[in-house]
Amino acid sequence: MSNWEVHAIKYAERNERVRGDSFIIDDNHDAPHAMDYYIWVLRRAGRVIVVDTGYDETEATARGRPIILPPQLALKPLGIDPATVSDVIVTHLHYDHAGGLHLFPNAHLHMQAAEMTYATGPCMCHDHLRAPFSAGHVCEAVKRVYTGKMTFYEGDGEIAEGITVHCIGGHSRGLQCVRVRTAAGWLVLASDAAHYFENVYAGKPFPIVVDMQNMLDGFTRLNALASSPELIVPGHDPMVRALYPSDVAPHIFRLDHGPNRDPRAEVTPQS
Repeated sequence: MSNWEVHAIKYAERNERVRGDSFIIDDNHDAPHAMDYYIWVLRRAGRVIVVDTGYDETEATARGRPIILPPQLALKPLGIDPATVSDVIVTHLHYDHAGGLHLFPNAHLHMQAAEMTYATGPCMCHDHLRAPFSAGHVCEAVKRVYTGKMTFYEGDGEIAEGITVHCIGGHSRGLQCVRVRTAAGWLVLASDAAHYFENVYAGKPFPIVVDMQNMLDGFTRLNALASSPELIVPGHDPMVRALYPSDVAPHIFRLDHGPNRDPRAEVTPQS
């Protein structure tokens, strides 16, 4: 039972945001609050599993949210060609996590059944809930079902020895986190179950939410799944770049040996 390597790959950023875009409850809501966009790579003994796919230049143009590196180029320093990747874990179907599914045409997808139900169901009749999705990305996921390249999970599931997924919900109905056994212990890729360290450590909900209780309960679940709280890696926090060393290239960060300091020390508890 060997451990997995885990890499975070930054492919985009948004610097025009404020804290009110990240936290429903915040006294300093007008202060700047940048967001990074990541995909993640799990490697062991020649096997590669990608977690989420980012979004491509077409989506970047359509949404006015430029990318620094297209996902296929961002992965290149790790020697990964998206066309050869056999497995992709889709944490949820929002555009910035599933917008590059077509770049991985041969990958078998791993997703919560609840996410497909949500993304293709009556909730999408509401503009606010539909906004983070793009129809083409959802249709690409549906096509994988019809080509036999989709495995659905109902709650907890094992992807491979040392990698499990766990339905959290909250931000999106079928949002799942990924638990990975590493040299540092059980590390949890929170994806959007915690956009920032401050979400999970201070119990501050993110404004895009379909079920508030699931989101808040999810913070507790993330802590329970990780070997220690500092091994929770949020989905969009620029602080990841300060806590983990760059690896192979300046936009790639090695996560599996743990952070260089406890990120909880950087977060003020919710009063």
